[in-house]
Amino acid sequence: MSKVLQGLEPQRVFHYFEEICAIPHGSGNEKAISDYCVAFARSHGLWVRQDEANNVIIRKKASKGYENAPVTMLQGHLDMVCEKNNDVAFDFENEGLKLKVDGDSVSASGTTLGGDDGIAVAYALAILEDDTLEHPELEIVLTTDEEVGMKGTHALDVSDLKAACLINLDNECEGQILTACAGGMKNRGAFPVRFVEWEGLSGMLCIRGLKGGHSGAEIHCGRANANRLLGRLLFELNKALNVGVSELSGGMKDNAIPREAQAKIVIRPEDKKRFSEIVSEFEKNITDEFNVSDRNIRIEYNIETEESKNLTIIHPADMERILFMCMQCPNGVQTMSMELPGLVESSLNLGVIRTDMENNRVLFSWQVRSSKKSLKYLLSDKLAYMTEFLGGTYWYEGDYPQWSYRSESPIRDLVRKTYLEMFGKEARIDAIHAGLECGLISEKMPGLDMVAIGPDMKDIHTPEERLSISSTERTYRLLCEVLKRIKG
Repeated sequence: MSKVLQGLEPQRVFHYFEEICAIPHGSGNEKAISDYCVAFARSHGLWVRQDEANNVIIRKKASKGYENAPVTMLQGHLDMVCEKNNDVAFDFENEGLKLKVDGDSVSASGTTLGGDDGIAVAYALAILEDDTLEHPELEIVLTTDEEVGMKGTHALDVSDLKAACLINLDNECEGQILTACAGGMKNRGAFPVRFVEWEGLSGMLCIRGLKGGHSGAEIHCGRANANRLLGRLLFELNKALNVGVSELSGGMKDNAIPREAQAKIVIRPEDKKRFSEIVSEFEKNITDEFNVSDRNIRIEYNIETEESKNLTIIHPADMERILFMCMQCPNGVQTMSMELPGLVESSLNLGVIRTDMENNRVLFSWQVRSSKKSLKYLLSDKLAYMTEFLGGTYWYEGDYPQWSYRSESPIRDLVRKTYLEMFGKEARIDAIHAGLECGLISEKMPGLDMVAIGPDMKDIHTPEERLSISSTERTYRLLCEVLKRIKG
């Protein structure tokens, strides 16, 4: 069978990337991709360890002449964020991604690509396979469930790891050397609701067409949040009409800015004209508000023509609490760094709202991020205070630390010098508001010298995700050259 990525350079990198994309590997579903990496290691005669969390550690001996060079870790994660367009039928649990090439970009039809962080795995396997490369002893660490709280890294046993420096391959910007990142946590709220019978015209109300994006890397872009817009629209409608809500559904992942949200509603027959007018006016207003950052927002609705009896809606008093939370909970950028101008210091994203019909509750899910530990917990406390004040239950999970900048870093200096000599321009030394596993690994391995690099990727965590082919090639050459120079 012909390969979509056949002929792209570096050939072995794209060969392994395509193989990875053929294996379902969303967060929580990484056993198959983990087993694939183990089988690869064994077929190449390499030492390998797979733990109960399905993390994979592969070791390759140093090239001749590099026996005394510092052991170097290459690190990435096995899982991907599974997002798709609403009109796309795709089973992330069982189907391989449908890849396509358009000019300099690789993407997937209607779904996320998983370049974050499949390209790290592909780089690692290509390097391990190539016995012509010069390099120190390598420890390849491929972790699971990074996108859902770094669960694999939490479970990672580092007692047999010997690395003195680490190159993380979970960056999406060529020419940027990351040296610090935010910490974060996943935050949950559950609101009990009662259901009552109502009568009227049933229908669906949908917010669509938003850009979405990564809730860390793109939280500062001013893009709309579909969950927040839906709550705001329902609030506007209820100022003038009696609108019943039977079900809410918005967003898929807390670490992705939600692109779509919808509500099953019931309105009185006599309110149908006014309902249309309010929705039209609201769409006009938000189109104007987001005309630069999110200009394709649209509101769609479908109202039945025949009145129905014995319909079920959330009790209006309980719905008031849900709308209050949608309208008033903090969201987006909260503070900017004073030490690093332009860097978001703390933020949160209301990524998911879902009606849990079986347990008569509405669930909220946020991703909180901060480069200051105290601010991370302050935002968590705010959410807890609001949730519990309104009669809900609050908890958090997947708490991970920030990665702090080091004033002295030999690996950073080496990557920076190598990049300048190879490409004739300075690499940027940056921090990022998104979370990387470097913070957790540095807690487990104090003193480990770290950087994060990677090729250009756009719109990760969305179906518009694209991986640059030329950037993938340049970054691979940079990585191989850096490994070659890690000798002293």
